[in-house]
Amino acid sequence: MKQFAMPDFLLAAPEIFILTMASIILVVDLFLHDRNRVVTYLLSLLTLVAAVILTIVQYTGETKFTFSGMYVSDPMGDLLKIAIYVSTAMIFIYSRGYLAERNIFKGEFYVLGLFGMLGMMVMVSAHSFLTIYLGLELLSLSVYAMVALHRDSLPASEAAMKYFVLGALASGMLLYGMSILYGVTGSLDISVVSDNLVSNMQEKGVVLAFALVFVIIGLAFKLGAVPFHMWVPDVYHGAPTVVTGFIGTAPKIAAFAMVMRLLIEGLGQLHAQWQDILIILSILSLAVGNIIAIAQTNLKRMLAYSTISHVGFILLGFIAGTDQGYSASMFYIMTYALMALGAFGIIILLSRAGFEADKLDDIKGLDKRNRWYAFLMMILMFSMAGVPPTVGFHAKWQVLQSIVAVDLVWLAAVAVAFSIIGAFYYLRIVKLIYFDEPNDKSAIKPHADMHYALSVNGLAILYLGIFPGALITACAAVFAG
Repeated sequence: MKQFAMPDFLLAAPEIFILTMASIILVVDLFLHDRNRVVTYLLSLLTLVAAVILTIVQYTGETKFTFSGMYVSDPMGDLLKIAIYVSTAMIFIYSRGYLAERNIFKGEFYVLGLFGMLGMMVMVSAHSFLTIYLGLELLSLSVYAMVALHRDSLPASEAAMKYFVLGALASGMLLYGMSILYGVTGSLDISVVSDNLVSNMQEKGVVLAFALVFVIIGLAFKLGAVPFHMWVPDVYHGAPTVVTGFIGTAPKIAAFAMVMRLLIEGLGQLHAQWQDILIILSILSLAVGNIIAIAQTNLKRMLAYSTISHVGFILLGFIAGTDQGYSASMFYIMTYALMALGAFGIIILLSRAGFEADKLDDIKGLDKRNRWYAFLMMILMFSMAGVPPTVGFHAKWQVLQSIVAVDLVWLAAVAVAFSIIGAFYYLRIVKLIYFDEPNDKSAIKPHADMHYALSVNGLAILYLGIFPGALITACAAVFAG
């Protein structure tokens, strides 16, 4: 009989801390009056700050396993978790004024956000199919509820229903693919699955192909890659903007981790089989995302299709199948989350009670209303377009280098071509900001915390564009070991 080994709970200290604090905040919020709801907001931010400190303090640079091998603590997980904390904290800061103006400044938003973030953390550190799925469902259920948070909004309710139905379908396909792999390999442990694939490849090649297709469908849905992107524009458009900002940032980082754990660590032996599938998904995402975004008049829908195009770029790193490619994709997803945070932050900034500043016309003449926010939005759009000296240029350059290094020059050329097409709708925003007359000339008066957070967000894009070395090195170091 195998002796039970006591788990090392310290390795999962950040998850345990977040779970504890989310539960405490949930109970505390029950006893707060609406006018004191800021206590929940501050407690949530303090929780995220403490989580960052806890993750940094326990960092060793080593890869360790606990909970019978179902949980892994490694440099990649720690770096991605810190990025998730920062993204969630920024959204929480941006949300305060937005939620208060719509009378939905409730503790549920912050509690659901923390539980959703806990799901992301579990996904990031998962080393078993079971753990990955548990983290994914915790995230998904939290986000479904957040989308429907504004109960009086018909678009939000419709978006939540679409997201729930399509998300359940995608989760089912992912689970079915995992179950086939379990049947073939006899294990849920990612390392054991990887080791057993080689011996089963000849005998059960057709079954593994089916499993691979179902797994990739589930992963592509969570990333928002074409042709599994149908939920992205509708959910981005219908959800409250702060929720859209949450969906479009931190969960993308967790989805990257899920692809790394499942596809690279678990099914890396099948790289030759899934590389061609990802090439098709990448080209379709780049084409559909960039071309359809041009026709959008709604800013949130434009950013949704922009997200799809960026996913196409992120997939290029996985296609390369090298440590350089994986680190390039990791750098890309982290910087993309920062860019998306700023873009949605500007939309939230310009919105007010009864008015969502989510149309292109709403951003006209921003320079004449506030030059600082116009400058920040310009930096964000330049970065998304990949214009130097912003960080978006380095993100694209790193990914393209990894693809060229494995002799897929034609694929790099396709990516560059669609990036040039995509630059049009980003530069159109800059044109509207600086050369058009504003439809609304009212003063922009955000809370101080949002002003400073948005300023730091925008300037970080510029700083990382001028000095990208530290973050690039950190991402490369993750895969160097």
